[in-house]
Amino acid sequence: MAERAKTKTVNTSKDKELSLTVQGPETDAGLIVSARATAKEVGLPIYPGSIPHKDQDKDNDSPAAKLGLWGTSFGFKLVVLKMESKDAPRKVADYYQRALAKYGTVLDCTNAARPQQAKDKNSEKLTCGDDKPETGGMLFKAGTKDKEHIVGVQPNGTGAVFQLLYIKARGEKNNPA
Repeated sequence: MAERAKTKTVNTSKDKELSLTVQGPETDAGLIVSARATAKEVGLPIYPGSIPHKDQDKDNDSPAAKLGLWGTSFGFKLVVLKMESKDAPRKVADYYQRALAKYGTVLDCTNAARPQQAKDKNSEKLTCGDDKPETGGMLFKAGTKDKEHIVGVQPNGTGAVFQLLYIKARGEKNNPA
């Protein structure tokens, strides 16, 4: 007799999170959408003295987000934190270049003249690709194609607004049948 898959759903508007998980003998799938995320989940420290950034034009804007979708042979996770500091953008950028170094070579995609392509498309080596910062900003990346850590820093008056991103992808090439 086949075992039935178990489904768990959590939807709480107070927490701004939706989670759905299906588990069974041959099934492991789920979805999470959340307006909450932590520095631990993004894998980078919070810049000292910074605070969550909320766009003043948007009432329902959240300074954090988490999105995950996975199945037995694939998975995707995105974690975003948007923060602000009274310190100069260059000071914030220097801090995060040092923090990103724990994930390997730090790519400065700020002035990437043209997209950098890996010679071997199956290479795990991270490139700037088409990623570039908004005008006047800075963009840094470290990690691998499957586990990217990205920091974008923008001027905001005399201070800075910055985004911390973690992107994890898992697919057939990483999980052969």
